[in-house]
Amino acid sequence: MKSLSAELVGRPIALSNSLAALTDKIRQMAKLLFGTPLNAVLSVIFGAGLFATVPPMFRWFVFDAVLFDPDPNACRAAAGACWSFIYAKSGQLLFGIYPYDERWRPALVCVLIIALLGWSVRPTSWTPRLLQVWIAALALVGWLMGGGFGLVSVPTSAWGGLPVTLILTVVAIGVAFPIGVLLALARRSATMPAMRIIAVVFIEGIRGLPLLSILFVASIMLPLFLPDYLLPDKFVRALVALTLFASAYLAEVIRGGLQAVPNGQYEAAEALGLSFWRTQKLVILPQAIRVAIPALANTIIVMIKNTSLVLVVGLFDLISSGKAALADPAWPSPAAETFLFIGAIFFALSFSFARFSDFLERRGRISY
Repeated sequence: MKSLSAELVGRPIALSNSLAALTDKIRQMAKLLFGTPLNAVLSVIFGAGLFATVPPMFRWFVFDAVLFDPDPNACRAAAGACWSFIYAKSGQLLFGIYPYDERWRPALVCVLIIALLGWSVRPTSWTPRLLQVWIAALALVGWLMGGGFGLVSVPTSAWGGLPVTLILTVVAIGVAFPIGVLLALARRSATMPAMRIIAVVFIEGIRGLPLLSILFVASIMLPLFLPDYLLPDKFVRALVALTLFASAYLAEVIRGGLQAVPNGQYEAAEALGLSFWRTQKLVILPQAIRVAIPALANTIIVMIKNTSLVLVVGLFDLISSGKAALADPAWPSPAAETFLFIGAIFFALSFSFARFSDFLERRGRISY
């Protein structure tokens, strides 16, 4: 009975405390929004802007939109978004001009790469075996996309959509990172002036050119100087151009991290009798990369979006696939919906990597 009476008495007290806490939060929020004349004016303007834009956008997105009706005339008659175009053209948007009967192969490639990316972000997977798994997976990706050995052969000129974006992103960044580390070490070398000069010329030369010009050189000018039997495929040339471009920028980011490592770390490693490469591997590079994580993440996210520039050299990435789908005369060319869909994919890739970089930063702070 005593416990029951104590519980009955305690409930009003707890409710009163909760109401008091809620009142305090509302008072703090009101003070933040309307505590000064300037805050009050800005809050009213922002609220009016939301009221004027959010309901019409919501009507366009949902209430007036055509969701799954396969009839193009329904989109022409609708006042809202034509999401049925995305639904009907999803295969072309995601896989470009890849042969229709073989689209299970690029779909499997997308699943494989995304699953491996998700597996690779776990700290328990950061072992030398991870590199072997990625090499085997990329070989499998090449076989699935290109064919041969029991599969119908599909040239790279027929590749397109999301698989192209994922392959270019993963391979270009994965290969550019170790090259960038070597370039950063070479540029800081005091005992190998020739290597330092080569690194400086390469980095400054690449950084002084826009990516578009490098892609044009690789795809248009290179065939003028090489015979056909030595000329790589257009997809490979674009991939090499992206890799070289990314390596130059990553080299400067890593060099900034190396400069942040105190000289005492070098002296301590030398006192322990560590060789140059063991010093870099065990002492210097882990600290430099930890310091450079925000800049590295920014550079990699920019490179993810830079893969869309390959459309200017005739490769069918996501944007090229979207433009090809919009050319269908049977549909009313809903460009806004198409590019919102493509933008959502790029946002998902970039946002996911941004969250991974945040995780690495938190893990780095804990390890100190």
